[in-house]
Amino acid sequence: MKTTQLVFQKEGWHTTTGSENFPKSQAQLVLVFGERLVFEKTNSYTFLREEFPNASIVINSTSGEIHGDGVHDNTIVANAIFFEKSHIRTVEVNIKNHIESYQAGAKIANELLEETDLQGIMIISDGNKVNGTRLTQALNEITNYKTLITGGLAGDQARFEKTVVGLNSEPIEGKIVGIGFYGKHLSIGHGTVGGWDVFGPEREISKSEYNILYAIDEQPALDLYKEYLGPHAKNLPGSALLFPISLRATASATPVVRTILSIDEENKSMTFAGDVPTGSIVRFMRANYDRIIDASAQAAEQAVTSLNTVPELAILISCVGRKLVLGQRTEEEIEVAREIFGNETLLTGFYSYGELSPSGSKCELHNQTMTITTFAEN
Repeated sequence: MKTTQLVFQKEGWHTTTGSENFPKSQAQLVLVFGERLVFEKTNSYTFLREEFPNASIVINSTSGEIHGDGVHDNTIVANAIFFEKSHIRTVEVNIKNHIESYQAGAKIANELLEETDLQGIMIISDGNKVNGTRLTQALNEITNYKTLITGGLAGDQARFEKTVVGLNSEPIEGKIVGIGFYGKHLSIGHGTVGGWDVFGPEREISKSEYNILYAIDEQPALDLYKEYLGPHAKNLPGSALLFPISLRATASATPVVRTILSIDEENKSMTFAGDVPTGSIVRFMRANYDRIIDASAQAAEQAVTSLNTVPELAILISCVGRKLVLGQRTEEEIEVAREIFGNETLLTGFYSYGELSPSGSKCELHNQTMTITTFAEN
């Protein structure tokens, strides 16, 4: 595997790092993460198509770009990859052409399973219009829970206006891209850790509909949530990023984190970034800055251990909520990951509206985690 990284910053492109004599015409994949408003002002796809004429170019907007061992805003980072012994396949779905996210996930999985030796799937999805829970449900079921699935939902800083994704075109709203990685010489690792503290007793969701939570323990959900937030309640919905919830669909399930997107004072309800099924067990959570940063190191350790070799590429997808909580300390979670990987691994990634990574035996939609996917050829 060979890689090279280009960055658009301050009105121009420049190469930051990469393999010597990178064969641009042989690159199979270019992953492009950038600020939506910068995409709208530049012809980034046109430039990258000229640079990498035969590659599948996957583009998505972000809530912050990861490159140069740091976190950046108002940039675009393009990561070109040449697999020497492996190959890829890409599929694009427009959510507008499908009834809902489950069908979109099924279409992606079915098309990528048409080839043998599938080692893993990476999903890059619109972050506003897609139900990540239903998307991952379809991917899990169609692949029979036997394929590693990772990825993330596109971001839009903290604006939450619109997110854009594209495959071999300028990015637009409503797109989902699936990337299949094939070949016995390719190894893919993964890790995901949150690092938030739980507090208060476990409670049961007594009324919900998809991602809207109405009642916990037969009490109006928003009233109970405000009670726990105390003085922070007056800053809702913004302060909700500091207080996500931990959710287990069943008593034996691995907990996942859910972030609140909006509140409804009239219905006393809360809307989350993923489904919150009735009967699920929940606990409130709060930020612990040191543990959030330590979680990044733990995710990197998981991603290296599961790969069982030094990765040549690491894609870090962290949540916009972590970035907003950490503030000026955000770069620390990239720095601790770099310490785990060493200097031989190309680091890239973005801040997202949701992360996709295995939890137990299946891929789940996560919020407020650092999720890392690693690659190596042997």
